[in-house]
Amino acid sequence: MPKQRNSSAAKKRFIVLGGGKVKRGRQNKRHLLAGKETGRKRQLRRGAYVEGKQIKTVKNLVGNQD
Repeated sequence: MPKQRNSSAAKKRFIVLGGGKVKRGRQNKRHLLAGKETGRKRQLRRGAYVEGKQIKTVKNLVGNQD
């Protein structure tokens, strides 16, 4: 049976941290920025964490080292 491939797209978008959390970037920061408030754009610069049942899915895509 062939080996399971890791997702190259997921590797570029997610980082698995040492404690098991998965860090991701925020959405809505690509275009149409003139209509968004400065404070909102500032908050979009910060990362966020994947929550809930999606953590397991993302770790499988990234190729978790557990």
